[in-house]
Amino acid sequence: MSDVFISYARSTAKEAQAVADALRALGYGVWRDDELPAHRAYTDVIEEQLQSAKAVVVIWSAEAVKSQWVFSEANRAREDGKLVQLTVDVARLPMPFDTIQCADLAGWTGDLETPGWKKVVASIGDLLVGARPAAATAVAAPRKLSVCVLPFANMSGDPEQEYFSDGISEDIITDLSKVSALSVVSRNSAFQFKGRHVDLRQIARQLEVSYVLEGSVRKAGARVRITAQLIEAARDSHVWAERFDRDLDDIFALQDEISRAIVSALKLKLLPEEKVAIAQRGTTSPEAYDLYLMARGRAISGNSDRPTLEATERFATRAIEIDPGYAQAWACLAVTQITLLTRHGRVGEDGWAAAERALALDDSLAEAHAVKARLLLLSGRSAEADAEIATALRLDPDSYEVNHSAANHAFRQRRYEDAIRYFEAASALMETSFSAPGMLMTCYAAVGDGEGRARAARTTVARAEQALEQDPGNGAAMGFLAGALAALGDAQRARDWCARAVRIDPDNRPMRYNLACALSADQLDLDGAIELLAPYFASASQGELGHAAVDPDLDPLRDDPRFKAIIVKTEARLAVANPADAAGTSGSA
Repeated sequence: MSDVFISYARSTAKEAQAVADALRALGYGVWRDDELPAHRAYTDVIEEQLQSAKAVVVIWSAEAVKSQWVFSEANRAREDGKLVQLTVDVARLPMPFDTIQCADLAGWTGDLETPGWKKVVASIGDLLVGARPAAATAVAAPRKLSVCVLPFANMSGDPEQEYFSDGISEDIITDLSKVSALSVVSRNSAFQFKGRHVDLRQIARQLEVSYVLEGSVRKAGARVRITAQLIEAARDSHVWAERFDRDLDDIFALQDEISRAIVSALKLKLLPEEKVAIAQRGTTSPEAYDLYLMARGRAISGNSDRPTLEATERFATRAIEIDPGYAQAWACLAVTQITLLTRHGRVGEDGWAAAERALALDDSLAEAHAVKARLLLLSGRSAEADAEIATALRLDPDSYEVNHSAANHAFRQRRYEDAIRYFEAASALMETSFSAPGMLMTCYAAVGDGEGRARAARTTVARAEQALEQDPGNGAAMGFLAGALAALGDAQRARDWCARAVRIDPDNRPMRYNLACALSADQLDLDGAIELLAPYFASASQGELGHAAVDPDLDPLRDDPRFKAIIVKTEARLAVANPADAAGTSGSA
């Protein structure tokens, strides 16, 4: 059996041959499918070679991204911890491979000194420890120290405390990112390992970091215990470890102490402005901070059902009552209020005042600009909305909320390619989000990309099922799960989930819309779709009507006289409605 398995699409056979030849010259045994024996079944040989190989090199290209075989082989390698990725063109990697380091060999001519090729050789060498040839042992040292902060484990014995351990982890990532001499892995890359038992050396190779920080948080009453250890990945040795037992009132000082201890252990020196930046928390109230983390945890949970959103609003409001100058809490409130308006048609606070207050306190808060963009678009002020979205993306291109808002913004304007780009980013940035890949299914279908739709559907199924394990009554998850199963051709399970969801929560309007999309998009049950939509449109807002008008999932219904009658009736009702009551929602988005 061979050391290295090469996975590629037909269009890159020449590049695959060059990679194989270069690796063989280094002394590795290499296998690719041009060596298939004539007397054996293709799938049997592939299975054997994949299983026995110590490294799997995936050559991504525009064709490979669409190949079911390449995707399957890459996914197996990822799960087995032996994936080495390289790209030979500008093709965007599919999920979840876009969160994993990938060597750039675009235009590679076989030069063994190029950085991209050195990265490939180094990764293979690390995977084949004890079997690698001497020529492959050299690994380029990183230009500056790099660290991955893994999500701290929640040791409180209460799943409801997960928000706190996640919040601590995110804040440490943010603090260390302010140190100019340190490269810190992003939250979305680090959080892909949450809840998984993965070898730290493998993580370091995959993310190309020198150090890994891991720890745990135990919160009980007014006390908190945080344990943390910094590990040099190559040697699997502890550089620093500590346990802290403090009152919650000391949480900010504790976070500062952890960040400074890591910097000190790495023998780095903080610049004066970096010391000031690390000390900035947005609030001086531990109670307001805890409430904000509770609100934030629910806001990014993926559950957009009304009770969850109303709980988020209460926590954010209470944080603001304690500290009226807490800009992040105002921004969280703004996002929640516009979601209550746009997904549940709630009359009242629409998020505008909260967004304006957040920006008055801190005009660099991207989420608040994104809220303004959504409201401006609903008001027909598209040029102003475009400007706000552009500002939000410039301020924080790695924000889940911002990318999700930008995607919805493009979707409402039928710019599906742009929507795909931003929904892909949002999906990668938040590992629990099922709405982002759920919307990707619709966008990929709109541009005729069946492979992209299937990939997004598989991600949606996995995430929605995980959400339903934690909360079996999560209507948003049930709606998107039904749509994903339909997209994957599992018609019976899609119908079963539609029936189950309606039994559990018949009055959940956004869920009814998403279930109707599931039945309509693949024409599973057009009668059932219209039955679900009738009560939805009976109280639909102008924005909901606008979303339905551009939603490709409903295209199979547009010529149905019953659907036409529902739309005409809705338009007549809204024509005489109070404009404030007619302000819109984004439906299934």
